[in-house]
Amino acid sequence: MRMRLSEVAYFVDDVPAAVSFYRALLGEPEHKGTGIAIFRAGDAKLLIHERYEPKTPKDLPCEDHVAFAVEDLEATLAELRTQGISIEREPHVFPWGKSAYLRTPAGKLVELEESPRRDESH
Repeated sequence: MRMRLSEVAYFVDDVPAAVSFYRALLGEPEHKGTGIAIFRAGDAKLLIHERYEPKTPKDLPCEDHVAFAVEDLEATLAELRTQGISIEREPHVFPWGKSAYLRTPAGKLVELEESPRRDESH
């Protein structure tokens, strides 16, 4: 099971202040919109997102998290289950791709996202 860090996501109350801070560290964001900015840090993204209140149980939690890219999400989840790790949110196709979510023993949110195969990415 191979994973690579793909994203660190921070949910903040003051997006402009966070953007200003990370711009000083990382340069201009590669994407900036209302309530969101995405910076590139090597092969990973730093996502700054405006904090929000989930409206339904299906809404994703508004929580800081890390994301790891895997080649085969279903196979990775099957292997993790054999190791006793439970999946909090089963795989789902979102606008940004196919992801699943789990929690660390300390209760921190972790996203696993299926990365495109190298021959499909361009």
